[in-house]
Amino acid sequence: MQNTFQHIYNSLSGIYDESEIRTISFLLIEKLTGFSRTEILTNKSTNFSANQQQKLDGFIEKLKKNIPIQYILGETEFFGLNFVVDKSVLIPRPETEELVEWIHLSLNPSPKERDFKKCKNSASLRILDIGTGSGCIAIALKNKLPTAELTAFDISEKALQTARKNAERNKISVDFRQVDILKENTFAEKWDVIVSNPPYIPKRERANMCEKVWKNEPELALFVPNETPLLFYEKIAHFAQNHLTDNGKLFFEIHFDAGNAIVNLLETQQFKSIEIRKDISGNARMIKCVKA
Repeated sequence: MQNTFQHIYNSLSGIYDESEIRTISFLLIEKLTGFSRTEILTNKSTNFSANQQQKLDGFIEKLKKNIPIQYILGETEFFGLNFVVDKSVLIPRPETEELVEWIHLSLNPSPKERDFKKCKNSASLRILDIGTGSGCIAIALKNKLPTAELTAFDISEKALQTARKNAERNKISVDFRQVDILKENTFAEKWDVIVSNPPYIPKRERANMCEKVWKNEPELALFVPNETPLLFYEKIAHFAQNHLTDNGKLFFEIHFDAGNAIVNLLETQQFKSIEIRKDISGNARMIKCVKA
């Protein structure tokens, strides 16, 4: 196994930094051997078979082409669950895990903090995830709140196919629907919580982004027109005003420098209790508000 670590390091050195190579090495070896990280560390003298070595070299060649490790392996972990990922969906990010955790905590506050009278227990909760992609937010929330009712929208049928695979893989029930949120949608339903991690990167920022992201991940889920960077926030906020229950909560993941603009937008649309939260890196990444 030690020889394998060295082979991966030698192959990727100069393309990835040392910490990335270490993370990638464990992921590749776990995939090829089925060993846990502890088992990998305690089996340093184990050597790969010819077949394993051939597969490893194939993975390495893809990594050299800047294909994300998650797409190469076809899976990733999110909020303690395993998800299928392919080029039809964004790779789930750690910041989005923080958003899910914030939602979960907001719906399970201490008695002194309880301001969400409509949803005192998860049995009565109806939650909608708009732009679900891989389904990671909806599935993670349903896993945490098993008696809640989860609905998830996406415009892409390919993304929804992936999301349904992930729900089945994790034995989670979510009502996935193909919906274009930018069109006028009329539903009889109302939800207690609406959450979205919508496209929010202006196209002009593409040149400054990591090539690995824009070359591989779906443009539909990443970019918005330069002239309307808040397009999805405006549409979803309007939808939420019509489809949230009284005192229902709206959560967004946001562009790190769009917080003030989104606060202004939400104030204009008469939301209350607007709160921005920073991620672990100190960037403003999440926003929460309540329907007035």
